[in-house]
Amino acid sequence: MSALTIFTDTEATLPVWHSTDAEMIRERLNAKNVRFERWAADRDLGDNPQPADVIEAYQHAIDRLVAEKGYQSWDVISMRADHPQKETLREKFLSEHTHGEDEVRFFVEGAGLFCLHLDGQVYQILCEKNDLISVPAGTPHWFDMGSSPNFTAIRIFDNQEGWVAHFTGDAIADAYPRLP
Repeated sequence: MSALTIFTDTEATLPVWHSTDAEMIRERLNAKNVRFERWAADRDLGDNPQPADVIEAYQHAIDRLVAEKGYQSWDVISMRADHPQKETLREKFLSEHTHGEDEVRFFVEGAGLFCLHLDGQVYQILCEKNDLISVPAGTPHWFDMGSSPNFTAIRIFDNQEGWVAHFTGDAIADAYPRLP
């Protein structure tokens, strides 16, 4: 179940707000200019869907975002617990960073934890199947895929280089809860 937990950026053990209600999550995030939506496929994709099938199932929603925001490219990423570089990748994503573009992810299956450092607070968004999140360009954040990752997501970009991170050097991510 999708969830939003908000902490102050000085107290990582006591949440100030929590909800699993998708509409309440959307309202809280939209107030911070973070897009949160729920999408549905037009067919069953099964377990471990192939990238071409994923894109085909969600092309209508991707096209809507492209028309609205001018995004230029998209792809599908899958991460499984048996991936040989899962620990290295997890550590890389766990460091607070920003991007020069929006970071747009749609979870086709599985889950991941986006953590946003905004206005003196840390917003932890557990994104699961059917969740779309768009983290605005320049927003300090980190991502946790867990120690046994299992997700497939569509990544949508507004530049051809794709994912380019600018690490802040702040160790704040080390203090907050992570996925098991």
